[in-house]
Amino acid sequence: MSISVDLPPELESELSTEASQLNLPLSEYILRVLLIRQGVANPPKNGVELVAYWQSEGVIDSSSDITDSQEYARKLRHEAQTRDRL
Repeated sequence: MSISVDLPPELESELSTEASQLNLPLSEYILRVLLIRQGVANPPKNGVELVAYWQSEGVIDSSSDITDSQEYARKLRHEAQTRDRL
């Protein structure tokens, strides 16, 4: 379906800026904004719903190269604590 909408210039500018920061065409960015409105209108109410939401958004399991998350977290913490100070 195709819909034409006249946006106020300020809103168009704001959306264009946000889209360019994500390297997305304006139309795709607006579609994404409209699709996530369900999550805003009906937020997860418990941990199970929150995990299901994160899985549907691709946040959980997004780094398949990390096989042991606790070990990876320890490694990151160690690197942060031992990095050279400026």
